[in-house]
Amino acid sequence: MTGKFTFAKPGLTAPEMLRGLCFSLPFLGVLTVHEFGHYFVARRNRIRVTLPYYIPFFLGIINSIGTFGAVIRIKEKIFARREFFDVGIAGPLAGFLVAVPLLIYGFLNLPPAELAIYSSHEAHQGLTLSRPLLYQFLEYWLADPARIPHPNELMHYPLLLAGLLSLFFTALNLLPIGQLDGGHILYGLLGYRRFNRVSPVLFLFFIFYAGLGLFTLNSSRQELLYGAPVYLLYLYWVLGRVLPGKRRTLMLVGGMVAAQLAVSTAFPHVQGNPGWLVFGLLLGRLTGIYHPPAPDERPLTAGRKILGWLMLAVFVLCFTPSPFR
Repeated sequence: MTGKFTFAKPGLTAPEMLRGLCFSLPFLGVLTVHEFGHYFVARRNRIRVTLPYYIPFFLGIINSIGTFGAVIRIKEKIFARREFFDVGIAGPLAGFLVAVPLLIYGFLNLPPAELAIYSSHEAHQGLTLSRPLLYQFLEYWLADPARIPHPNELMHYPLLLAGLLSLFFTALNLLPIGQLDGGHILYGLLGYRRFNRVSPVLFLFFIFYAGLGLFTLNSSRQELLYGAPVYLLYLYWVLGRVLPGKRRTLMLVGGMVAAQLAVSTAFPHVQGNPGWLVFGLLLGRLTGIYHPPAPDERPLTAGRKILGWLMLAVFVLCFTPSPFR
């Protein structure tokens, strides 16, 4: 995930395996705690649910984190707004409470300063992991400035890499859209009607940012000829779930493109992140951007409301608009 992509070697040395385990065990540990947070709260509410399914992702050719995370499957209908909230918040809350101590330990146990020094040429090559606000705060508060690694070099710091990616996955789940964990939380806070007015607006902003700067008035003829039709078809397919009817969808696509071109023209240095378009596709066509109603729509208790808003603040602290640069 960091530095230059390299081809895998035929075999791994013992130090390489140890470094890999120092990353994979804490990272999978946070994912496991996250999923079992959902699992145990669901079981406590007598909701039938499966054990976690881990999604492997290992190419064997280029560096990868080895997994797309894990999921559990709820096998019956949830009847109460409170249950949606409780099950939704349990996973990211449990994972977050493990990820933060992991980062604290990593920052307090950085290697000697001479091992953290890299040439400026090497340090500014390859893929960079953006640091969310919480990571930057812990780094500033706990780490020795002389030992702080460049973001490109986090692969040499497996505990920090595991903690940083744990924050990223926490933020990803806490996006307050549809039936993501963050969607369940915001649904619990706002209720069915208000949430389903807010969620599509948040989704539109998400897609707007993802495609911002992808095409501009200065794009080449070749880019417009080959790329623009694909992008327009993508928008039509994804935004079709926001408003019913082909005419409304076409108007929405036209408004989205016009707004993106206007912002790109007025602020040419402002760029979105096309990588989010893939996640937008999953939201728009797979998980959905609306939340189903619960038969029991009674409001949450005051304590749950406070916890819900705190978790949405955690989302802000853990989220970065461009996690990989």
